Amino acid sequence: MLKRFFPALLTVLLWTPVHAQMPLRVAAAADLEPVLPPLLVQFERQTGIHAEATYQASAVLATQIENGAPFDLFLSADLSFPQRVIDAGAGETAERAPVLYARGTLVLWERKDSNLPPPSLALLRDPKLKRLAIANPERAPYGRAAVATLESLKLYDPLKPRLVTAENIAQAAQFVDSGNADAGLISLTSALTPKLSASGRYFVIPHDLYPPVEQGAVIVRATRQPAASHKLLDFLLSAPVQAELAKSGLTPVK
Repeated sequence: MLKRFFPALLTVLLWTPVHAQMPLRVAAAADLEPVLPPLLVQFERQTGIHAEATYQASAVLATQIENGAPFDLFLSADLSFPQRVIDAGAGETAERAPVLYARGTLVLWERKDSNLPPPSLALLRDPKLKRLAIANPERAPYGRAAVATLESLKLYDPLKPRLVTAENIAQAAQFVDSGNADAGLISLTSALTPKLSASGRYFVIPHDLYPPVEQGAVIVRATRQPAASHKLLDFLLSAPVQAELAKSGLTPVK
């Protein structure tokens, strides 16, 4: 009986699709946490490939990939961190450059029950603003965009003592939504989530106040699923999905 069982089991294991045994692992920037989950569900329905995402600041993910973390695809909130992965020999690309998949937008967000005036550039100059949440500019591209905005407005030095620095853009949104900050410079993707849409209001920061937040992707060189990784990247660049990204607060590239 056992002699007949083990060969049959071996046959089942050998013929089980790879993606059923090993999900596609995506290292995703924190601003994608409100956006990516339904897209991954849609991708699985279309292709049968199951993908799971880990959300962190882009710099943290880049370091993990460089140190051998078993990711297949890196979706950063900028181009510099996937470029760093490529330069370190950990990214797979024919042109030695990340693939641009979207552009981000920075907003100033506050709770509707705040005692402050509505969000605007004037709010950043209001002495009543005691705590302003931003993402860590050393780790998160939206944090760099926030600092660049304040520097463009010549407000960085006056506001520096009042900055509440989060590890990533999702945590910055949590800080201000929970009342641990009076307002926050966060991503439009965070501001458009049902929770923050219900509890707060936002002002779009003029794009000329900070460098473009160009979000780049790279397939990890050590991936065991290169074909599936390419399929997911192509899926994200497809016209219907680019339209979905636009609804979620990202500017399409196609």
